[in-house]
This record gives sequence, C-alpha cells and structure tokens, in this order.
Amino acid sequence: MPTSAAGNKRGLQQHFLRGRRAARAPGFTLVELLVVLAIIGMAMAGVSFAIRDTGQAVLDREAERLAALFESARAQSRASGVPVRWHLSEQGGFVFDGTDPGALPTQWMAAGIHVQGMVANGVQVNAIQLGPEPIIAAQQVAIAAESVPGRSLLVSTDGLRPFAVSTP
Repeated sequence: MPTSAAGNKRGLQQHFLRGRRAARAPGFTLVELLVVLAIIGMAMAGVSFAIRDTGQAVLDREAERLAALFESARAQSRASGVPVRWHLSEQGGFVFDGTDPGALPTQWMAAGIHVQGMVANGVQVNAIQLGPEPIIAAQQVAIAAESVPGRSLLVSTDGLRPFAVSTP
C-alpha cells in the first residue's frame, strides 16, 4: 500500500488512477457516438451528390449548353459579318451553317436529347437564324430528353437579350 510520505507522490497517483480505470464502464461515450454519426452523415451526403446525374440534370445541362452555343455562334456571326443558321442534322446532331467547320460542336453530349420544335416570331421554322445583325427575331427551341418524359425546356431569346433557358 502506498504511503503519503514525502517523496512518494508517484505511488499515490498510480493508486488513484487504477481506481478510476476500474470504475469506468465499458462502452462508448455519447461524444464518440456523435462523432461517428457525423462522419457517416458526411459520407452519405458525398455519395448522394456523386450519383445525382439524373435525367433532369442532363436535360438542364444540355439546355444551358445549347444557349451558350447559340451565343457563341451569334458572336462569331457578328464578328465575321456572315449569317449563321442552326438546324438539326440527319445524323441526330445539329449544324451551325456559316461557321468554320469544327469551330462549334455538332452533337448532344447525352443520348436521348431531341428538339420538339423551333419557333421564330410565332411561326414554326426549320432553322434558327443567329446573326449577323445585332438584333434578331424572337426565337425559341424546345428540347426534351427521353429519360424525362413530359418535360421540356425552352432555349429562347426576344432578339435583343441573350439566349436563356426557361420552362414552357
């Protein structure tokens, strides 16, 4: 048994520490459980964001990409003074007539994207005129995806503002 004599502090500390360890119940503390749950929650969130590529996201991404391509072709047309027309090709893609070959993409990035209709000034058309005039006719293209039946998006302009994506 340790005594409390001078110079014997070490023996007393070990005696008291042994008593604490023996009194502690086996298991996990609440803090340890909360830390584990937080780590699992963050891992689940990361996995759910990683597999989020749904048909809706694909359609949104293709619509935004088409609006950006229209604006790029419109800028090229204004810079060169050459009219640029956009229309669908027989191979399932699209064509920008009036631009350099290979300057702009000609295919959809995802499979199953199709155009439901093109309208210029309220009339159904086969091509969208993108320039070279700074102000063009009001035009819109409705695109849809096979993976999202019954939903389409409009890529449209009023002729003055840039092309933007909206819902019909």
